[in-house]
Amino acid sequence: RLLSSSGALSSQEIVEEAEILQEKDDLKGRIFRLRLPKRSATNVIERWVSEGNTVTISDLRCISKDLTRSQRYKHALEISEWMVAHDEFEMSDSDYAVRIDLMTKVFGIDAAERYFEGLPHSAKTNETYTALLHSYAGAKLTEKAEGLVESIKRSNLSFNALTYNEMMTLYMSVGQIEKVSLIVEEMKRQKVEPDIFTYNLWISSCAATFNIVQVRAILDEMGHDSDSRENWVKYINLVNIYLSTNNLASESPLVETAKSVTQREWITYDFLIILYAGLGNIDRINQIWKSLRMTKQKMTSRNYICILSTYLMLGHWKEVGEVIDQWRESASTDFDITACNRLIDALTELGLTEKVNDFELLLIERNCDPTKESN
Repeated sequence: RLLSSSGALSSQEIVEEAEILQEKDDLKGRIFRLRLPKRSATNVIERWVSEGNTVTISDLRCISKDLTRSQRYKHALEISEWMVAHDEFEMSDSDYAVRIDLMTKVFGIDAAERYFEGLPHSAKTNETYTALLHSYAGAKLTEKAEGLVESIKRSNLSFNALTYNEMMTLYMSVGQIEKVSLIVEEMKRQKVEPDIFTYNLWISSCAATFNIVQVRAILDEMGHDSDSRENWVKYINLVNIYLSTNNLASESPLVETAKSVTQREWITYDFLIILYAGLGNIDRINQIWKSLRMTKQKMTSRNYICILSTYLMLGHWKEVGEVIDQWRESASTDFDITACNRLIDALTELGLTEKVNDFELLLIERNCDPTKESN
């Protein structure tokens, strides 16, 4: 148990101990009733076992996953540490990967790096490498991520779509959009099959550079790819469900309709708009945008940039002006300077001077300097 500085349990801790014993008595319940991060999940497990109860590795994995979903990373990490400390539990590649992610969240990148370096060679698998790569991508550490990819290549481990997707996500986040297509080319050379998330990122990168021709080419490739066709049809069906239910504020109806779609693969509203841009279906785009604006979802600069890019690609200048006005009327204070600068350049190249002035005025009103690139 966690002692106070005087060596005794504090009054608050005594009350919590009593509550834990009085309420429903199972391991998950005891751990979730720990109100404060400083309280030890390890102590709870030890007490559970000392009382003659059993605990399985699957139980611990499930509890850790639920804690992570609740953003209680410290307690989830303590469960992982308890698993490592007990030889009767055989750690899987996924367990090591989860531990790297949790260490990043609790102690930072440096701790995760040290842990990875200390793993036995047999545990340095594609899964653990990708977990560390995910940490680098989240922190936008481009050089470290690229160096890690080279290490994976030297280790002769096989790449999968997830590894490449992490790099594509990183390049999108730091504004190096031109590198996304290079990743796709490497995937094809290495004969790694793209998944729907790969296509999502690839299409989004083309839309960000207003390359509607390439967007349509990618959609055509998806339609003819025997390995992705089933998913492609599934997503088109999901688009239609979004529109027919007119319920963009909630994912639940769609989850019930297509339970085989994983959370990682879930399409964003922006992707729906880009998909229909590639198909040239302006009516669907207008409908999605109108429905999205009617929900309570908080609109971000990404949402506005996406619809503006789409209207520009399809040559709908009037709608461009309307969206800029809608943005001005919104309470949004979130601005991606790199994306805003690309939009200004596109408007300028098209000779839409009035709309350039309107957009720059919007940025000035929100104390946003379009000449300064974001880090």
